[in-house]
Amino acid sequence: MSSVSMTTRGRRRSEGHGIDYHFVDRSQFGREVAAGGLVEWAEVYGNLYGTPKAPVEAALRGGRDVLFDIDWQGAGQIADAYPIHSVRVFILPPSAEALRSRLVRRAEDSDEVIARRLAGAAEDVSHAAEYDYLLVNEDLEACLSSLRQIVAYERARRLGLEVSPPRLDDEAGGVLLALQDDLGVRAPAP
Repeated sequence: MSSVSMTTRGRRRSEGHGIDYHFVDRSQFGREVAAGGLVEWAEVYGNLYGTPKAPVEAALRGGRDVLFDIDWQGAGQIADAYPIHSVRVFILPPSAEALRSRLVRRAEDSDEVIARRLAGAAEDVSHAAEYDYLLVNEDLEACLSSLRQIVAYERARRLGLEVSPPRLDDEAGGVLLALQDDLGVRAPAP
């Protein structure tokens, strides 16, 4: 199951309410936070994003895996809330230029929003070491295949089955270093 986040961001032309996001105003979002209705939330690129708790809890009770498309702040909160069930996968663009190109090609954000996203990418990439896996999304099908391998492996491991780890490309480390350099990310102090 994929989680559907709540956001105060305006809806893009290609997005459906309740399908891609639950679009709400800041007041409604604040009420959800105050009521404890979100399992994670953060301000990202000037907008609030969060994941409603009830569907996540229902899926986990039903023995289903839940996929989240969230930033490093949310990933940390999910890992804290569900330490036994959490596996963090950081999906990298193949380069800073590829990220820039994808944002522009999507043609749904203003130049200001794209600039803010690119500026925030350095912060995102600086947290990559906190993740269990790194994948490079150069080819969508290959990336999805790797993600499926990770999910299957981690599910089997959680059930106590002896399984071989997924066979993933080793290019992620090199791509991460190049992205850190391109985005001006400083390595953390030892």
